[in-house]
Amino acid sequence: MTSDNPVTYECAGNIARITLRRPPVNALSLEVIRAVVTAFHRAADDQDARVVVLESAIPKRFSAGLDLDILLGKPGAQIREFLQALYIDLYDAQYGLGKPSIAAVGGAARGGGMTMAVSCDVVLAAESATFGYPEIDVGVIPAIHYAHLPRIVGRHRAFELLFTGRVFSATEARELGVVNRVVGDAELEAEVATLAARFSGKSAAVLRMGRAAFMRQIDLDYRRSIASAVDDFCNVATSDEAQEGLRAFVEKRPPKW
Repeated sequence: MTSDNPVTYECAGNIARITLRRPPVNALSLEVIRAVVTAFHRAADDQDARVVVLESAIPKRFSAGLDLDILLGKPGAQIREFLQALYIDLYDAQYGLGKPSIAAVGGAARGGGMTMAVSCDVVLAAESATFGYPEIDVGVIPAIHYAHLPRIVGRHRAFELLFTGRVFSATEARELGVVNRVVGDAELEAEVATLAARFSGKSAAVLRMGRAAFMRQIDLDYRRSIASAVDDFCNVATSDEAQEGLRAFVEKRPPKW
């Protein structure tokens, strides 16, 4: 792949790296999501890859979330195509990956960027990383996070995060259980390498079978929940209120609800 690609794949030392490279903020277009899903499928088939790392090449940015061009003035069918890729296809790619995945969050993760990060098995964060679900501020909803965040942090804390849209620190994310651990910015790469090496030292066959069993046990009704999340998001995103919120954000003015 060339540097012009918004997503690159590289495997070295048994670590496959899927790297987001769409300046300035790694906004998620349909092209980007499809490229990420394709990269995860490639990692699943790559016999040299024992661990998969999802990371960003943009300093201080993991992903700002959805490219608003996907939502502004678009018909429901077009929005649904994007949500199918981000919610369902990404989940299915991770579910059948067969090897551990690590999200290395070295900067801001918002909305769809949160979806990308928490799709991984482990989330490591730099001290300067920040997190948030800002969808409510532009008149849409982080529907997929309704399915998983309460299971991680509890109903009441999840509601506050999802319906205020406030930004929270890497330290708070760790305390809530959204990320596994937080390290200094300069130490993130070494921490990822250390954890990847520990995974790589295990039996690949046992990891594959064990991870498959683990995914079956934790899945429960989650797959069905994210399928309904696509409908929920599309219903809200095509409303007049959502379109006003999105236009207001682009025009840098308060929305007229």
